Amino acid sequence: MDFELEIDPALAAAVLELEKHHAAAGWDQPARLYALVDTASLVAHEPALAAMLGLDESRERGSLTPIEQEELAADQQLEGFLPSISWPASVIGCAAVVERLVLPPAADGQVPEDPAEAVEFAREHPDRQEVRIVAGVTRHGASYCAMRLRAHDEDPAVLGGPDLVPSLLALLRATLEDESEETAADPSATESGDTP
Repeated sequence: MDFELEIDPALAAAVLELEKHHAAAGWDQPARLYALVDTASLVAHEPALAAMLGLDESRERGSLTPIEQEELAADQQLEGFLPSISWPASVIGCAAVVERLVLPPAADGQVPEDPAEAVEFAREHPDRQEVRIVAGVTRHGASYCAMRLRAHDEDPAVLGGPDLVPSLLALLRATLEDESEETAADPSATESGDTP
C-alpha cells in the first residue's frame, strides 16, 4: 500500500521552534531531549508554568509545547540513553536535538566497524558535513525533522520533512510505546528560560 506521510502541523511547528531556539544558541551544543505536551492541557493543569512560559490557552489551542528534560551526562550518547526512557500519558510526543557528522554516500563501506575508529574516521574525512538534527514524533504516529548544515548556517537552508532520520525517529517512537515503566521522565522538569 503506497501512501504519503502526512505532516502534523503542530508537530512541525514545535520542531521548527526548537530548531530556531538551538540555532540561536550556536553550534557545539550537547544533545537535548524534550517532552511535547498539548499546550491547552498544560495551561489548564499547570497555570503557573504556562504563565511563566507566556502561554495562553485560547491562543495556543492545537499546539504543542516543548518541555526540556534534564541534560544528558557529558559521556552519554542520546541514542544509548533513549531506550531507558518512557513517558507518562500526558506527554503527546517527544523531540531530540543532536549534532552529528555526516559522510557522503561514497564513504559507505569505508567506515570502520569499531565505534571509536568510526568516529575518528568521520572526524578526519575531508567531505564530512556537520549537521544539527531536530527530530520529533507523536503518539499518533506523526514525525517531523529539521536539519541544518553548519556549512549553510542560515534559516532558508534548513531542510524539513517527516522522515529525514529514520533511525532516530524509531528510537524516539519506542520511548512512547510503554507508559507503564517506573522510569517515566517528568514532563515538567525544565529550567527557567530553557524552553523556547
